[in-house]
Amino acid sequence: MLQVGESPRTGGRNEEHVARLAELDGPLPPILVERQTMRVIDGTHRLLAAVSKGLSAIEVEFFDGSSADAFLKAVEANVTHGLPLSLADRRAAAERIVTSHPNLSDRTIARTAGLGARAVAAIRRRVAETADQPQVRVGRDGKVRPLNRLEGRRRAAELIAERPGASLREVARLAGISPATVSDVRRRLAAGEAPATGAASDGTVSVVFPNQRTRATATRRIRLVRSDPAMVLEKLLRDPSLRHKEEGRQLLRLFQQNAMGLKEWSELTAVVPTHCTALVVDLTRQFAETWLEFAQQLDQRVRVVDRAATG
Repeated sequence: MLQVGESPRTGGRNEEHVARLAELDGPLPPILVERQTMRVIDGTHRLLAAVSKGLSAIEVEFFDGSSADAFLKAVEANVTHGLPLSLADRRAAAERIVTSHPNLSDRTIARTAGLGARAVAAIRRRVAETADQPQVRVGRDGKVRPLNRLEGRRRAAELIAERPGASLREVARLAGISPATVSDVRRRLAAGEAPATGAASDGTVSVVFPNQRTRATATRRIRLVRSDPAMVLEKLLRDPSLRHKEEGRQLLRLFQQNAMGLKEWSELTAVVPTHCTALVVDLTRQFAETWLEFAQQLDQRVRVVDRAATG
């Protein structure tokens, strides 16, 4: 009743592996079969081994889904156990999955195909030249996230204006962002701030401003000039209000250390050993979040002072 299905192995069956399986005592692990077609998704070598032993039946697990999903399952199964797929097979499988399941994130496809996320991203860029890619991705946690987070925030602002009574989860689902991000957008709108900014090629940014009276939003384009960090740091180093205080000098030293690191990123990344990479990434992100929180507190203080001055 069974049929040999499509395999991610471009080299075909491995007779030596079939012979090894046939020599094993006891029942072989169940094979995975597409219920609708009775095609083997995973376990062709086990099936051939059972045939060579003269068996008339083999234990199976049925899979219900599309042919594209069946191939996805086959790749995942062959990567996690049994005879490993070659690098060429894994790359070919990833390219096919990027085409058949373009909504899956790079990390999800990488985990399925046994590749790195960067390798999948490179494959996707090549595929995207001939096929359109969606603007949202499904991550390994099953959540849908927009590729353009800026657009997700803008959409959330529009939904909040249109549906002021909607829950965070409802807005998050419709905008394709997390409830936490929706909460931040709602807080910004309540404070009269822009929920999102995004740079354009001409040096301008689109800023979405809420209208508290009509619950509508309006987009304006403004030009921003980004200062040179070296010039800003030099100006701060000359400021006596910072230099003459111990806390100020400590802050300046931190800025100087960060400025030195900006010039040596390539050398610093090369120093980190592979077994420490995850720890360094986690620590770096924590430091980045600390700096971001520091900047937000300063920005909020400036806004309070400005409102008091204009009130």
